[in-house]
Amino acid sequence: MKRFIALYFLYLLILFTLFYADTSLLSKLVNEEQTKLTVFFLKMFLAPGQLQGIDIWINPHYKIIINQACNGLVPILFLFASIFAYPSTLLHKIYWMMIGYTVFTLVNVFRILLVVYFVEQKAGRENFYWSHDLMGNLLLMAVGLGLFITFIKTSSLSLSKRA
Repeated sequence: MKRFIALYFLYLLILFTLFYADTSLLSKLVNEEQTKLTVFFLKMFLAPGQLQGIDIWINPHYKIIINQACNGLVPILFLFASIFAYPSTLLHKIYWMMIGYTVFTLVNVFRILLVVYFVEQKAGRENFYWSHDLMGNLLLMAVGLGLFITFIKTSSLSLSKRA
């Protein structure tokens, strides 16, 4: 367990430095592409004209901005660090990272749509805190935990230890 925790924090540091922090062209490119993908999926569900660039207009005076912090990359990197740190085969890790990336990208779009819906109900900021910070983050944590538990339960190394 100590090894897992140490590796987890090491991988978090590496992943966030390489892919999230504004430390390199790679991190900027990854975040821009993830934001573009998120915006692409959001376009399918938002009202015409509501999405302008990376801005989702709730009303003429209030908008939600889809930037680096909202593109879904943070929970993806947390899951990837967990997967890297856990003892399993490389193929199993790659498989679950692909599943996790896909699921988190779609769940993040759903999360943003929920925030937009609830903020529109009050025509302003009143619902933003609980729909974004509480419900949205709870959704992302629950999905991440579910993915990681499923990854562990399907790991051939953990299955062979039980036998």
